[in-house]
Amino acid sequence: MRIKEIILTSYITYIIIMSVISFIIYKIDKVKAKNKKWRIKESTLIGFGFFGGALGALTAMKLFHHKTKHWYFWAVNIAGILFQIGLAIFLTNVL
Repeated sequence: MRIKEIILTSYITYIIIMSVISFIIYKIDKVKAKNKKWRIKESTLIGFGFFGGALGALTAMKLFHHKTKHWYFWAVNIAGILFQIGLAIFLTNVL
């Protein structure tokens, strides 16, 4: 395997793992919200979304109807997707 393929495969694996984690923590936070339990910090949810898990975060937002009224969750996760796509394009063209 060439170095470019290894880097791109690693990046895609990272995005998938972060998306799954984001999806899970949004679900956990939704369950905690319903049960009036201690919640996951918004900065944690936003951070996971922006730094690799935006697809999972947006999917969870829509599926669980969680944090959908907060414009900044939409903005950060959409910006995260654009950043993740941009980085993938950069890695593809530069390596």
